[in-house]
Amino acid sequence: MKIAVATDDGETISPHFGRAKSFLVVEVEDGKIVKKELRRMIGGGGEHHHGACDHKAMIDNIRDCQIVISFGMGWRIYQDLRASGITPIVTDKENVEAAVEAYLKGELANRTDKLH
Repeated sequence: MKIAVATDDGETISPHFGRAKSFLVVEVEDGKIVKKELRRMIGGGGEHHHGACDHKAMIDNIRDCQIVISFGMGWRIYQDLRASGITPIVTDKENVEAAVEAYLKGELANRTDKLH
């Protein structure tokens, strides 16, 4: 299984999915992280306002992932990810590895109240 986490630095979760600089993609086998890959964000809005994002490009960049974790995102990308077979999770955790570990333990709440 692969989990993508929206991040700017590979350690903390980016405040907003569409403005993240990259994804840290972690590969998990038998409940353990076995590989990490930092992928540059493609199609994101960066510092731009909403509507500047290319959802298809962002999703294509992580299409091999089953889960995506972010600190915040809009309803539209949340629905687009789900329609693409990727489960989006919005968390209040700030640390990438802590969020992944919580997910693997079944303890990561999906904070859909943080969607906008």
